[in-house]
Amino acid sequence: MSYEAITADQKAFYEKNGYLVLENRIPDEIIANLRAEIARYHEEARGLTESSDEIDLEDSHTPDRPRLRRIKLPHTHNRVMRDLMYSDHVLAPARDLIGASLRLHTTKLNMKSAGFGAAVEWHQDFAFYPHTNDDVLAIAVIIDDMAEENGPLMVFPGSHKGPIHDHHVDGVFAGAMDLAACGFDMKDAVPLMGPAGSISIHHGRIVHGSALNRSAQDRRLLFYEMMAADAFPIMGSMTKWNGIADYNDRLLCGEPTLTPRVDSLGARIPAPLPTEEFTIYEVQKRLKARAFEVES
Repeated sequence: MSYEAITADQKAFYEKNGYLVLENRIPDEIIANLRAEIARYHEEARGLTESSDEIDLEDSHTPDRPRLRRIKLPHTHNRVMRDLMYSDHVLAPARDLIGASLRLHTTKLNMKSAGFGAAVEWHQDFAFYPHTNDDVLAIAVIIDDMAEENGPLMVFPGSHKGPIHDHHVDGVFAGAMDLAACGFDMKDAVPLMGPAGSISIHHGRIVHGSALNRSAQDRRLLFYEMMAADAFPIMGSMTKWNGIADYNDRLLCGEPTLTPRVDSLGARIPAPLPTEEFTIYEVQKRLKARAFEVES
C-alpha cells in the first residue's frame, strides 16, 4: 500500500501508540504567516475586558496587558488558518491514517505564552464527542519550537486502546480525569516535541494533557480535529448537529455518506454539562485532583 505523507512504519507506530510527530511538515512561510495572524489577535485583545466570540482570555488578562489562551474556531474567521486546514500539509497524513474521506470536527489555536500559559488537565477527546467508530484524530501544527520546558502536549502511549475514563466530578461533566484514580503515572507520559513547522497527530481516545508554560518561550498549537466521514456522533455528544446538509458542509475531502460505520467500543456521554459557559479551561476548574500547577 502506498501512502501520501507517512511510511508504513509510521502508520504501524500510530496504530500501536496512538500518536505521531512529523517534523518540518509545514513550510516556513506559512508558519511566519500564522505568527503574524496571532500578533494581530493580540492587538485585537487590547482593551477587551472579557473573552469574545473569537478570543478566549487568560484569567490574568488585563486590557493593557493582553493575555490570550485560545483563538476559537479560527477556520471560521481566519483565511490563513482555513487555507492550511484544506491543504495537503494537513490532510495528506490524516488520509493515510483514517481514510480518503474526512470531516471536520472543530478547530482551535491554543496559546501558552511564555511564563504563564495555562495548563490543560488530562483528558480524552472522545469523552467530549463519542462517535460510532474511533477513526477520530487531532492534528496540531507546532508554531513554536516545542521542548519540555514550554508545556508540550503529552500523551500516554497505547491509552487509545483502553476505556473512555470518567471525566465527571460530582456527577457533572468536568472535561478531565483524575489521573491516579484511573491508574496512570505521570512518569509514563511522553511529550510530543519538535521544531516549529512540525505537526503532531493524536488519536481521539488517547489520554493527553499539558502543563503550565514556565519557560521564556511561547508554545502555540493550531489544532485541526477531524474524523472519518463514516464516523457519526452518538446522541449526547458535544458534536454540533444541525442536519445532514450542515454536516456534509464540514467535509474536508472525499465523499459524504449516509451509512455510518458502527464499531463495538466503549464510550461515555458528556452530560450533564455545567451551567457556566463551556470551555475546557473553565470546566476543568471543577476537578478536585489536579495533575498540573495552575497559573498564579
